[in-house]
Parts: sequence; structure tokens; C-alpha cells
Amino acid sequence: MDMRRWAVVGLVALPPLCFLTAMVLAPLWAMAAYDGLAWGTVLSDAYMLKRLAWTVFQAAATCILVLPLGVPVAWVLARLAFPGRALVLRLMMLPFVMPTLVAGVGVLALFGADGLLWRGWQDTPYLLLYGNVFFNLPVLVRAAYQGFVQVPAARLQTARTLGAGAWRRFWDIEMPVLRPWLAGGVCLVFLYCFSGFGLALLLGGSRYATVEVEIYQLVMFELDMAGASALVWLVLGVTAAAGLLYAWFGRRAGSDKAVSPVMPSEPQSVGEYVLLAFAAAVLGICCLFPLAAVVVKACSAGESWQVLAERETWQAVWNTLRFSAAAVFSAAVLGVVYAAAARRSAWMRGLMFLPFMVSPVCVSAGVLLLYPQWTASLPLLLAMYALLAYPFVAKDVLSAWDALPPDYGRAAAGLGANGFQTAYRITLPLLKPALRRGLTLAAATCVGEFAATLFLSRPEWQTLTTLIYAYLGRAGEDNYARAMVLTLLLSAFAVCIFLLLDNGEGGKQTETLFRNTS
Repeated sequence: MDMRRWAVVGLVALPPLCFLTAMVLAPLWAMAAYDGLAWGTVLSDAYMLKRLAWTVFQAAATCILVLPLGVPVAWVLARLAFPGRALVLRLMMLPFVMPTLVAGVGVLALFGADGLLWRGWQDTPYLLLYGNVFFNLPVLVRAAYQGFVQVPAARLQTARTLGAGAWRRFWDIEMPVLRPWLAGGVCLVFLYCFSGFGLALLLGGSRYATVEVEIYQLVMFELDMAGASALVWLVLGVTAAAGLLYAWFGRRAGSDKAVSPVMPSEPQSVGEYVLLAFAAAVLGICCLFPLAAVVVKACSAGESWQVLAERETWQAVWNTLRFSAAAVFSAAVLGVVYAAAARRSAWMRGLMFLPFMVSPVCVSAGVLLLYPQWTASLPLLLAMYALLAYPFVAKDVLSAWDALPPDYGRAAAGLGANGFQTAYRITLPLLKPALRRGLTLAAATCVGEFAATLFLSRPEWQTLTTLIYAYLGRAGEDNYARAMVLTLLLSAFAVCIFLLLDNGEGGKQTETLFRNTS
């Protein structure tokens, strides 16, 4: 029976494993084996060391910034009841489906050369740091929120009865429970910032370019694959360490299903009202302002709205939709098959997170090196889209599958149902909500995909993201305004995906910590 079980697992796991090998493992191995002598050149190059130091610094600085901002916001969401709380909890999912390009353009609309609030930040490091905070603050907030809801209500009530004040309760009761959740959230923020590409390309400029941007420039403009391969493995080493730390802290944080959490209550003290105002200000300044700036800039674009009537725009929209649809279909098949195999194999569960731990820039560079004959081929581009999308499906479906009652299959068989009937009439309907969530996150990833498209696309395959980037790279106010209009259109696509993902579930929406890092 064991041999038969392993044969079934191997057969089911074969398609996703072959796909992972062809699209991740083989390209990365090709990068590692390309030119070992480049390591010494890169590590002795003062310019490259400066780029690496800046990449580490901006990621670490973002972690330091989001901690004092995110923890109070998470405490307010977990402990205080206020009008609109359910809506805020739902909107905290919006950055997980918002393309990085939208975030970058929003920051430029606020602080760029023609910014609404403070012009001239485009040549400073503050643009990228602000963009990182905008995109990663919700990651830290949701991690801290999950930690706060794991604090037993009885423990806090006992401390209150014994005379412990709010500050003492936080440090002695809540902080020990919260600490592993915060550590995991910080690891995730560092990983996203270190391996981020879209924000760094738009906001860092040539002076504050990160290692990911340097890899892109080495491959696409200098054709230096040796130097790029050395940088790719530096990035992979750091992101792998951050990913492993995140997984370790995640096991330590493991939620306790028996915990009776503290129910939110209305603010009572002056301090609680101050925290509520602080949370509202942080969410407004760090999360809402860039999106609002895009709306304001687009609404004042005047005749530049004619860009929506041009053939180039609708060709980009068509490419975005058709590439995303094809990738989502592939992700659905790969994700469900992968989840089926991972249910019976612990090492398959671990490999599921591999695409999350390698950036599209690194993988795209390896793909170009390994498959030069397929460069600028549509199947390769769609395969890259599917690679970035299917883990969302696999993760959500696997979690829902694990949560199913263990005896439902035997109960169905006792009623005369065969395996196919059980899968079609019982398992599939129970997995549909998770499949929908995974597919909508996969669609969000594909619609906002930017890095792989820059590497692998042809000019005639231009998508909305690359068209926006092209307009931003052209001189003139009209091109800038057109980029804002198209960014608003891309944001509308993201909001539609968010509404599909939310689907009225409100505060019961499952937390999703993983997003497009493109």
C-alpha cells in the first residue's frame, strides 16, 4: 500500500515539479555555473559594494520605520471598536493586490518633480523609503494584528484585576505573544524590500539603485551576464535567509485555536483616543495619500485623457487581460495539482514557497541565459506569469484542504459514493472559496506584473505596466499626465480584483501575507 501511495504522489507531483525545475531550479543553476570568476570582480568593485550596502540599508530602514508605525495601528484594530473598523480591516488587503507600479507612480505624484505635496524628492533616498513604507506597512500591521488576537482575554483581565496599567499589560502580557509575529513580519518586510524591483526602478533612480535594478541594467543594457549571475546569487542568499527566518518565526508563532481573544471595545481613556487618531493619521499618510494623489493627478490631466482612445492603449489592455487570463488558467491547474501532491508530502509543502523566495528579476535573468532560443517567445512569458501566480492558488487550496473534516471521505463512501463523486460533489464545493481567493490573488499578480515583462516581452506585447513605464520615461507634461491616467486605469483593475477577493467576507477574510514583488 505504501508503494502504491508513493507512486500516486509521484505521478501527481510530476507536472509541478517539472515546471519548477524548468522555470526556477535550472535557470538559477545556469546562473551559478556561468562564470565563477565574476564573484571576485563583483566583491572587489566599490560601486557594486555600494549598491549592495544601499540595498541592505533601505530594507533595514524600512523595517525600523514600519515597527513603531504598524504596532500601534494593529493594537487599535485588535482592541478598539470604532465606526468603519470592519471596512479598515478589509481595506488592509488592498495593498496586497495593488501593483507596485501604482505605488511607485503614486509616490511620484506626491513628491516627484511635479508632486502635490513636496516637489524635488526624486533625487533623494526618501522617495524609495516612503514607497517601501506604503507597500509594506500593511504586511507588518496584519502580522501584529494576528499576534494581538492570540493574546488570551482571561490573561489580560487577570492582569487588569491585579492593578496592571495599560503599558504594563502590553509589555508583560501582550508583547511575549506578539514578539514572534512581529519578527516574522519584519523578516517578510525585509525580504520584500531587499528583492523589490518596481519601486526601486521608479523611485531609486541611478543614484539609489538597488541590486535588483543593477541586475536588470547589467542584463538588458550592458549584456554582462557574468556580473549579473554573481549579483543574482547574492540576492538569493539574502532572500533565502530571510525566508527561512520567516518560516522559523512562523512555526514559533503558531496560532492556538483554543485562545479566547479580547473583544474590541469602544475607546474609554484619552490615551486610547490618541492612539485611534494616530492610527488614522498613519493609515492616511502612509497608505491613502499615494493612491489619492494618482486620482487627483489623473483628474487634472485634461486632454491627456485621450490616451484611453488610442490603439496603443487598448492593445496594452488586451495584452494585459489575455496574458493574465492564460496565466490564471495555468495557475489554477498547477496550483490544484500541487496542493493535491503537497497534502501527502512535507517536502512538497516546503517547495511551494520557492517562487515567493526568488525574485522575478533573478529568475528572468536565469531564463534568458538558459533558454536563449526562446527569448521573446510568448510561451516563455506566459510560463513566467504562471510561475508567479500558481503558489497563491496552491497555498490557499492546501490550507482549505487541510481544514476539511478527516472522515468526510469515509462518510461519503459509506453512503455509496465513489472517489470521483466524493471529489466532485463534496471536496470541490468545499474548496471553492479558497480556490476563488487564490485565483483572484493570482490575477492581481498577473495584472500588475512588471519585472518579467520588461525582461521577456516584445514591443508588440506591451502591457499596461510597461506602457506606463514608457510614458514616464518620455519627456513632457503630456506624457506624465498620460502615465497618471493609465495608472488610474490599472488601479481600477486592482480594485475590481480586490472586490472579487473580498466578496463581502469583511473581517473574516483569511490573512494573505504573500504579494507581487515584482
